[in-house]
Amino acid sequence: MNIAMGLSEDIHQKEFSGVYQKSLINLIYTSNHIIYKANAFFKKYGLTRQQYNVLRILRGHQSDGASVNVIKNRMLDKMSDASRIVERLRVKGLVERHQDREDRRAVTVTITDKGVNLLQKMDNSVKVLEEDFRKLSTEEADLLNELLDRLRD
Repeated sequence: MNIAMGLSEDIHQKEFSGVYQKSLINLIYTSNHIIYKANAFFKKYGLTRQQYNVLRILRGHQSDGASVNVIKNRMLDKMSDASRIVERLRVKGLVERHQDREDRRAVTVTITDKGVNLLQKMDNSVKVLEEDFRKLSTEEADLLNELLDRLRD
């Protein structure tokens, strides 16, 4: 039986300056835990989390593509360099860049069939990343989402 350890045991820290400090440290620690698992998962497919995010954005814009700015605004990791990610995906043959004939600065990015096929291949197995959250009831997951939204407001 796998018994969950608390933050204090996990990071070997018995005392915190208060509940808010403990919450902050717990959120950072948990976030890093989830990101580590996600990195390992996406690596099996030759992608990074950010590259997967861009592919999913482009799948949602499959009919007309999206500009790099649209991609940047929709990305989960706002610190990512969308242009560089798009270029790496282009080299892998997962996306294409189309330059506007009238405004050469305007570029539309589209997902290729190879990119769509990769996402389809990943669709069922990506659910493994939700496993930790299935430890929560749907009511608890709703509450967690509400609390996280409030923290960002």
